[in-house]
Amino acid sequence: MSNMLLWSSLLLAVAPQAWGQANSLPSQPHLLVKGQAQREVVPDQFGINVTLRSIDKDPAAARDRAQANAVQILAAFKAQHALRDSVQASALSIAPEYKYENNARVFSGTKVERSLSAQFTSLDEVRRLLGNLKTSEELQVSGITTSYKDEAAVRAELKRQAAQQTRDTAQKLADSYGVRLGGLYTISEVAPNFAYGVQAGTWPGSHGSGGLPGPPAPPTDIQANARAADGLAESLEAGSITLSENVYAIFLIAQ
Repeated sequence: MSNMLLWSSLLLAVAPQAWGQANSLPSQPHLLVKGQAQREVVPDQFGINVTLRSIDKDPAAARDRAQANAVQILAAFKAQHALRDSVQASALSIAPEYKYENNARVFSGTKVERSLSAQFTSLDEVRRLLGNLKTSEELQVSGITTSYKDEAAVRAELKRQAAQQTRDTAQKLADSYGVRLGGLYTISEVAPNFAYGVQAGTWPGSHGSGGLPGPPAPPTDIQANARAADGLAESLEAGSITLSENVYAIFLIAQ
């Protein structure tokens, strides 16, 4: 009975940083806590995707136009110093194209598609690339993204911080109730399903010892607008990227 009372009290005391897990819980008294660490980084790599699409009733003509546009884009990538090994070109996709006229499907021709992508280390290089592109129905910029070169190393450090936060939080909770913290029962990067109507995606943020409450997430993609008439970029600004790691741990309470 004393164990049941202690476990019930701890469930109330640790919210919002710890909640009872519906499944896979140990039978003895325990604490379930979350650790969270975040860091904002400035992107240092900028990717651009270009889609080529040509439609013609002569398949060879459609293919030739798509190939000519591909040569133009690859030359533009090279002129703006695209990162080595980042340039990628998909194989040609060839399929019939149809349109509807008076509720009837009419053959429009053969559609030839291809996508090209590359990454750059300077936002100015992307601006110049966009300024030099002559976009049309057959040549369109389909996506611009940002990334951080050392993301893997940063995430490894954030995992370490989040794991340490779970131990700090569990220790403070144990001290608050005058009990001793036992060993680690389980730890995971995947949020469990919670009891009491709390789901994995709605676990409240951590604000305990070692916590790094995150600011509102900034945009992770570059905002770009181009004038349709001449294809020149009007604005191109890069925001920051918020990297976040969560760790969920169950600690036993020493008997």
